[in-house]
Amino acid sequence: MEQKLRLNEFKDLYKQLKRGIPWWDHLLFGVLMWLEEHFINLKVESTVDNAIDDYNQVDTTPTGVPPPIYSEKDGEMRLTAPYFDKNLSDHISYKQR
Repeated sequence: MEQKLRLNEFKDLYKQLKRGIPWWDHLLFGVLMWLEEHFINLKVESTVDNAIDDYNQVDTTPTGVPPPIYSEKDGEMRLTAPYFDKNLSDHISYKQR
């Protein structure tokens, strides 16, 4: 299995720092491989932790229609939607047949 650097930043750094001395290039490659592995792991852990925190902060209340409000006044039972605008109902007239 051939080992390669995966991130372009580490590939560019290796190209800049290698000197053509086999033992130096091998040592440099090993150190950069180790750093790259830890950098990727840290980046993944950070991203996953942030995603979990964002998920936990999401409001999980149901987003459907809120339940109606039941009230009783003078022996009359009334069912009203909580989003009902009383000012609007004053302008609407209903004709009985």
